[in-house]
Amino acid sequence: MADIAYTLPCAPLKKSDFNYELPPELIAQAPLAERSASRLMLVPQAPAAFEHRHVRDLPDLLNPGDLLVFNDTRVIPARLFGQKASGGRVEILIERLLGAQQARAQVGASKSPKPGSRIALDAGGEAEVLGRDGEFYVLQFHVPEALEQWLLHAGRLPLPPYIQREPGLDDRERYQTVFAREVGAVAAPTAGLHFDEALLAALSARGVEVGHVTLHVGAGTFQPVRVDDLTDHVMHREWLNVGAELVQQVRRTRAAGGRVIGVGTTVVRALESAMRDGELLPYAGETQIFITPGYRIRSVDAMVTNFHLPESTLLMMISAFAGQERVFQAYRAAIAEKYRFFSYGDAMLLFPQG
Repeated sequence: MADIAYTLPCAPLKKSDFNYELPPELIAQAPLAERSASRLMLVPQAPAAFEHRHVRDLPDLLNPGDLLVFNDTRVIPARLFGQKASGGRVEILIERLLGAQQARAQVGASKSPKPGSRIALDAGGEAEVLGRDGEFYVLQFHVPEALEQWLLHAGRLPLPPYIQREPGLDDRERYQTVFAREVGAVAAPTAGLHFDEALLAALSARGVEVGHVTLHVGAGTFQPVRVDDLTDHVMHREWLNVGAELVQQVRRTRAAGGRVIGVGTTVVRALESAMRDGELLPYAGETQIFITPGYRIRSVDAMVTNFHLPESTLLMMISAFAGQERVFQAYRAAIAEKYRFFSYGDAMLLFPQG
């Protein structure tokens, strides 16, 4: 199957259609002590009222035979610092590991580094600039271990830019899901951060099944939409794997009358990328899928998702799923109730528009 690289058809929409005002104090700067203690807004189909619950209440909100699909990607410590031969400081954010000690990365410097130049890394070793790959650089690392292993002790965790503090030791554990296993993301699939072993056990006891996809969240997820006309937006690429086992789980669930619940927008992005003629099929490769209102999401029957940034592609995706007006009603209610927003914030259980 060829790589997916297209923008989905949608009605004429503007980035500004997805703006909202958020009090800065509602941006969560740290996780709660208990993962499943986060609040959970239940957003059923309109006109049913919103309910204010907690993530630990999920077993009461789901049915035996439902299937929760998680993203099992694992975040790498992808941020590095160094300096050029000229003495200028450089910040590197690895976007993707390429193998053979190479990586695709964003490079922040006063002047763009040229091919062949070398960056002396604060953690030891060097990064050689091989060339450009679109907005990214391709770097060859000269370090004493396999790059993936070296980063575990040399790299720094790339917390999102709206978390205005340096990452601490706790973040190395709390900015990973408890089921993270496939190394390659530079940002966490944040809806999954709310699940701990106790909650997973309670869901299993309820008869809720669990499945996994992999989507390595890239640095592009932090990039703002820079055009107002969404038909001009070029979506970033991310690598995913929807395996045959998960496809069979989905088919069994649907055949038995159960619901498929995607935990996070990354799961929905992966599943929708693997849809062909209305059917979910195994797929491994890249996706550039861009989901906005006007597109019908068919791969899931509900979503667990955090609250997203204004004018973000993630807010556009959930607006396609539940309806833009309904989503903004929920966001206004969340602000009024002082929910915590973004990566370390609270969540919603979102059902589709009729």
